[in-house]
Amino acid sequence: MTVLVIVTFIVWLAAFLIPSGAYQHDENGVPVPGSYAEVSSPQDFGERVGDFFKAPVNGLYGLQDPETGFVRPFGVGSLFGAVGVFAFVLAIGAFMTMVLATGALDVAIGKLAYAMRGRPWLVIVAVMALFSLLGTTMGWADETLGFYALLIPLLLALGYDRMAVAGMIIASTTVGAMASTVNPFSIGVASEFANTGIGDGIGLRWVGWAVLTAITIAYVVRYAERAKANPNRSLVGFLPDDAELVKKEESASHLTLTGRQKIILGITTFTFVLLVFSVIPWDSIFHLSVEVDPVTHVPLPHDPWWNLGWWFPELIALFLVASVVVGLVAGFSEKQITGNIARGFGDFIGAGVAVVLARGVTVILNNTQTIDTILSWMENAVSGTSAVGFVGLVFIINTGIAFIIPSSSGHATLAMPLLAPLGDFADVSRPLVVTGWSWGAGIARFVTPTSAVVMAGIALAGVRYDRWIRFIIPLMAILAVVSVVMLGIAAALE
Repeated sequence: MTVLVIVTFIVWLAAFLIPSGAYQHDENGVPVPGSYAEVSSPQDFGERVGDFFKAPVNGLYGLQDPETGFVRPFGVGSLFGAVGVFAFVLAIGAFMTMVLATGALDVAIGKLAYAMRGRPWLVIVAVMALFSLLGTTMGWADETLGFYALLIPLLLALGYDRMAVAGMIIASTTVGAMASTVNPFSIGVASEFANTGIGDGIGLRWVGWAVLTAITIAYVVRYAERAKANPNRSLVGFLPDDAELVKKEESASHLTLTGRQKIILGITTFTFVLLVFSVIPWDSIFHLSVEVDPVTHVPLPHDPWWNLGWWFPELIALFLVASVVVGLVAGFSEKQITGNIARGFGDFIGAGVAVVLARGVTVILNNTQTIDTILSWMENAVSGTSAVGFVGLVFIINTGIAFIIPSSSGHATLAMPLLAPLGDFADVSRPLVVTGWSWGAGIARFVTPTSAVVMAGIALAGVRYDRWIRFIIPLMAILAVVSVVMLGIAAALE
């Protein structure tokens, strides 16, 4: 939280130095290439000071006025704040605290850890491969916040540290979303604004996903095994609480699950399976409808009943209801059920606040109208370059843009109408421009402080931000070099 407050202040100061500007937009709200012009600052000093102090409030429930584009706590417009993610984190906290209070998860994790003691690294490989696959196909990201309470005790029991947990979850989902193949919320939106099909260029994207995911898994496994073999090489160390948790899981491995605990594990499994199933855009995968709304994530009408199209409101309700059901199955009293829910909210509130602060940073840039200026700099930087140079610049520049626009769909909506026509002049196909944009934007999200996945994830894992930076920077450098090389080769072969 301290890091995010500092970042908010630095961005607020930078907004005084970056000129305000705006693009003209077509009837669909898409920026028109070459139409950028500087404008007078939309805020005086007092309004900017007010925005700084209200950044967390706007980051929670600020509304974006459709006419002016400004984000304010009250008024009319679409939700810009991250109250959905915030409430989702708290709901997960309530559910996991309830499940842990039954003891069912401790016994199951202890038995799994005992069974995997010969090849514990297989757990990391399996989870990372699955999360990366979900990331490349459906943008699996915020949904992973519910898995920390499951995977932290498991990996600690297997001898790994908390950084291995953070790396396993954050790195796998981020590289999957970075190397998106058919993700409708990034590749789908970007392809639409580039006037190309979502399947165009998919061969390179699948190759890129396989290569980048393999590198990421190998990197995390290598660190985890080294820290396990020599605890002194751990970037986060092993806390006394970790040792107590390991002893608890080891002792639980000799226990037998009761009938109630088996039912609770079934409910837990069903809840997480339903989470995954409900957010998959089946209509896009099987071409059951034309598109999915990138803002509300609601599928178009006339889809099959099983295409649920759930998002945060439904997922919050799912975990809260499941919390009560688990409490009833466990035989808890009303006081115990409400107490566990309240305790779960408290345990996860830090991660929720991190999400809100991260979103507040973006609000400051939006209200000072400096985002379009930064996009204009990008447009000028890539103009008139060679094919190989163009894709390299697309990658590098969008890495920077992603720091201030955490939403992949929002980033695509703003950047692709500018980049796609420029690619035509550089003799770079539009599908390759989309791929270069995705890889460049995605790599920044390993560390960007405006990302809920990163900031809430490390908070849940108990990892400091500076230690996370130290862990992930070498991997980012490797992935960046490999990505640029693959993009350059693809551009040269076109």
